[in-house]
Amino acid sequence: MKLSLLLIPALSLVSCVGYQLGGAKPPSLAKVNRISVSMFANETQHIRAETIATSAVTSAFAQDGTFRFASADQADAILEGQVTKIEYTSIRGSRLDTLLPEELRNSVTLKWQLKDAHNPIKILASGTSTGRSQLFVDSNLQTARNNALPDAMERAAESLVSQLANGF
Repeated sequence: MKLSLLLIPALSLVSCVGYQLGGAKPPSLAKVNRISVSMFANETQHIRAETIATSAVTSAFAQDGTFRFASADQADAILEGQVTKIEYTSIRGSRLDTLLPEELRNSVTLKWQLKDAHNPIKILASGTSTGRSQLFVDSNLQTARNNALPDAMERAAESLVSQLANGF
């Protein structure tokens, strides 16, 4: 009886042996705590795509909490990126005219590099992140596209931050 009473607390403590507090950053980013996010470049024809992408990435970093923000002179690493592609594809067409779309999918591609702040030639991580969203075609197609773009950017930014913070 006494042995079982002592055994229960001991077993409950053993179950937490492999757990670590904090994030599980990739080994190459173990010493990176503060990141400076540069304004993204825009290689597309979409106006303001660079500001939407930069805002989405900083928001995703703030929500994740693995890294802190810093100015470029106080950061451990600097994130540079480009909006390389924004595509729209038709999901569903009109019943009477199949060439007239009723629902579209937009896909955003971000290309990025995380550079060492003390040695900008050294690249700590790099990759490509994509995000998608769907939109219904309104009478004003341009407004519908502009309203759906931030959602796709947020999904691409979450993918980017997940790759840096978790390694996948």
